[in-house]
Amino acid sequence: MIKEGSKLYVRIDSRVKGKKATNQDFMDHMSFVNDLAKERYFAGGAFSGVDGGMILLEAENLEEARKCLLKDPIIERGLYEFELYEWDLVVVSDDIEA
Repeated sequence: MIKEGSKLYVRIDSRVKGKKATNQDFMDHMSFVNDLAKERYFAGGAFSGVDGGMILLEAENLEEARKCLLKDPIIERGLYEFELYEWDLVVVSDDIEA
């Protein structure tokens, strides 16, 4: 459960110009992120209408986050590049009923 004071990191992905990912690349990426989501707080998804996405994950520090995220097959294969930011969580909503 994420809470105020948690150390979170945001990865913003963009495709490397001239590179094309295959279905296998995407399946390998999805396997990687699903496994990562089993280990720690994780949220991720693609941007609508833009070739890129965002990952939010919990880590001890920036170096741990970077080491972990560099193992993503789409990064290892040079298909996508990313920027990584430490994100200070300030407000967390209580459970909201719809």
